[in-house]
Amino acid sequence: MSAASIVVLGIVFGLAVGVVFTLLIRAAVDRGAAVLDLQADALPDGAIAVLSALTQPALVVDGSNAVVQATPEALAMGLTDGRALAHPEVRRVIDAARTTGDAARADLLLPRTAAGPRTLVVTAHAAPIDVSRVLLIVDDRSESVRLDAMRRDFVANTSHELKTPIGAVSLLAEAVDSAADDPDQVRRFAARLSTEAARLGALVQQIIEFSRVQGADPLDAAEAVSLDDVLRTAVDRTRVAAEARGVTVVVGKRAHLWTLGDQAMLVTAVQNLVANAIAFSPQKGHVGVGLRKRDGVVEIAVSDQGIGIAEEDLGRVFERFYRTDQARSRQTGGTGLGLSIVKHIAENHGGEARAWSRLGRGSTFTIRLPEIPAPTTARTPRREKERA
Repeated sequence: MSAASIVVLGIVFGLAVGVVFTLLIRAAVDRGAAVLDLQADALPDGAIAVLSALTQPALVVDGSNAVVQATPEALAMGLTDGRALAHPEVRRVIDAARTTGDAARADLLLPRTAAGPRTLVVTAHAAPIDVSRVLLIVDDRSESVRLDAMRRDFVANTSHELKTPIGAVSLLAEAVDSAADDPDQVRRFAARLSTEAARLGALVQQIIEFSRVQGADPLDAAEAVSLDDVLRTAVDRTRVAAEARGVTVVVGKRAHLWTLGDQAMLVTAVQNLVANAIAFSPQKGHVGVGLRKRDGVVEIAVSDQGIGIAEEDLGRVFERFYRTDQARSRQTGGTGLGLSIVKHIAENHGGEARAWSRLGRGSTFTIRLPEIPAPTTARTPRREKERA
C-alpha cells in the first residue's frame, strides 16, 4: 500500500471517529437537558393535587417565571395563557417571594384582559415551593369592592334625598306654629306638611323596597308565575292614581304567558312602570300595558303619551335617584328609585329592562323575562286538546 493510500485511510478513519464522538456527546447533552427539563417541570408530591382542589385562581412558575401549572380559574381570569404571566404586577410579587424566600402578599389593580370588569381588584399571595419555583394564589375581590362602593354610594344618596323632605317638614312645622293665630295660613301650611310627609313616606317605602330587591334572589324559591295575573294586579293597584289624573290605562288581551320567579316582586316592577307612566302622562291621556313573547322571551311593555325623555338622559333612567326633571319629580312625588327597582327585579329574574322614548311622543318601558311552559294545572281544556 502506498504512502498516499495510508494517509487517505488515516484521514477517513479520523473523521469517522470524530463524527462518532460528536454524536455521542450530543446525545449525552440532549439526555441531560431532558432530565433537567423534567426535573424543572415536575412538581413536588401532592402539589398538583393541592392545585386541583383550589377553587381560586392559582398557578406555579419556574425560575424563569414560565408557568408550570395553572388552574382553570387562573386561565379564565387572564393571569396566564398557560405559558407566561400576563401581568408584570403579578411577576413582581412572585420575584419578591423568590428573593426573600418568604411568602409575599400584595393588593393589586389588574387591567382587564379579554372580558370582565374594567379593572380586577385582587390580593396576590406568593410562596416559594423550592429554590426556584413559586406558588401564586389570587383572591379576586372585584365584586365585593364593587358592592361596597354601591353601598356607600347608596347611603350617601339616601341621606341626601331624605334631607329635603325632612327639612321641609321641619320648616313647615315651624311655620304652622308661627301662624297659630291665622287659621287660613295654618290650613295652607298643614296641607303642604301633609304633602311632604306623604313624599317622605313614599321615599322610605321605596328605599325599603330597593333594599329588599337588592338582597333577595327570587329564583331561590321560584314558582311559575302567570304574567297575565301580574299585569292585572299591578294595574288594579294604580287605578286610584289613574282616575285622579283622568288617565285611561288599557291592558292587552290575555296572552297566557308564564315565567319563573317571585310574583310579588314582578307585580312591584310592573306597578312601578304603570305608576310612572301615569305620573308623566297628560290629563285625559292613555297608558298601554301589553304582553307578548319573542324567541322564548316574554316582553311586558308599558307605553305612555307623556313628554318623553331626552336621548342624553335615556341611558341613565335606571340609575338610583336619577331624575330627568327635578321640578317634575317634585310635582309627581317621584323618588328616583322606581325604575332602578324595576331594573333590579328584571335582572334578578334572569331578564332585563329597556327604555325607548322620543321627546313629545312619549315613552315605552319593557321588561324582558325568560318564558316557561304553562303549568299543567293552568292549561284550559281547550289548550290541552290542542296539545293532544
